[in-house]
Amino acid sequence: MRPSARLAGLCAGLLFSHFLCAAEALPQRWVSAGGSLSEWVVRLGGQDRLVGVDTTSQHPQGLRELPSIGYQRQLSAEGILALHPDLLLGSEEMGPPPVLEQLQAAGVRIERLSARADLDALEANLLHIGEWLGDRPGAERAVADYRKALQQQADWVARARAQGESPKVLLVLGHAGSGPMAAGRDTVADWLIERAGGRNVATHTGFKALSGEALTALDPDVVIFADRSLEGDAARAALLEQNPALAATRAVHDGRLLSLDPTLLVGGLGPRLPDSLASLSAAFYPDQAPLPRPQP
Repeated sequence: MRPSARLAGLCAGLLFSHFLCAAEALPQRWVSAGGSLSEWVVRLGGQDRLVGVDTTSQHPQGLRELPSIGYQRQLSAEGILALHPDLLLGSEEMGPPPVLEQLQAAGVRIERLSARADLDALEANLLHIGEWLGDRPGAERAVADYRKALQQQADWVARARAQGESPKVLLVLGHAGSGPMAAGRDTVADWLIERAGGRNVATHTGFKALSGEALTALDPDVVIFADRSLEGDAARAALLEQNPALAATRAVHDGRLLSLDPTLLVGGLGPRLPDSLASLSAAFYPDQAPLPRPQP
C-alpha cells in the first residue's frame, strides 16, 4: 500500500473514532424538571432519552407515564438517583441547592438553563439541548420556526391595536381555590399578556398576592386564571368564591374570564405558547379575524 493511501486510511480511522467517541459522550438517560424544557426535549426528538420528569411536565401526554421526580423546586436525590440518569435538565427554578450538590457529587451531570421570558434565552436553551441530543441543526430550525410564528403574532397584534385600545388584563395563578397570586413584570405570564395584545394591570415584579380591594381597583377588562389543581368551570367557581371582590370588575361583568394551562408558565418559553397567544388574542380582540393557528 502506498504511504499516501496508508495515511489517508489512518486519518479516516481517527476521524471515525472521533465521531464515535463524540456520539458515545452524549447523555443517554435524561431527567427533566420544568414543563417547558421537557416539552422542548420531546419537540426536538429526545423523548426516548427521558427516564423521569417533574410534576410540571404534563405535555405531551406521554410524559405523564414516566416516573415522577416531584415538583421542580422540591426535588429529592433518592428518587432521581434511582433512575440512574446521566443528565438532570432544569432551569434556575430547580432545587433545592443541597439536593443538586448531592446529585452532582454522585456523578449526575446537571444542566440549568434560563427560564427567562426572552427569545435570545430560548434560542440558547434550544441550541444547548440540540447539541446534547446530537442534532443542533434541528434545534436551529425550531428556533427559526418559533421566531417566525412570533413575528406573525406581533404583526397581527399591531393591526388589532391600531383598531382600538388594548384590553387591561390580569393573570392570576391559584391552587385549589386558595388565594391567587397575580402575575406581574418579569414573568412568562407578563410576556404572554403583552404578546397577545393585552396590557398587564399588575405592575409589581414576579407573583404577588393581592387583596380584594386591590383586585377591584385594578378593574381589568379580562381575567386569565390558571389553577394548579382545578380546571375549567371548577377553577372559575373556586376563583370567584375565594375572591368575591372580582365580581365587581368589568371582566366578570362582561363574562371575560379565560382559563389557562398553568404548565405553560413553567420553565421559560415553551413550544405551545404561540398557539396559546393566538387563542388569547382572539379573546382580547373578538371583533378581529383571528390569527391562523401555527402548525406544529
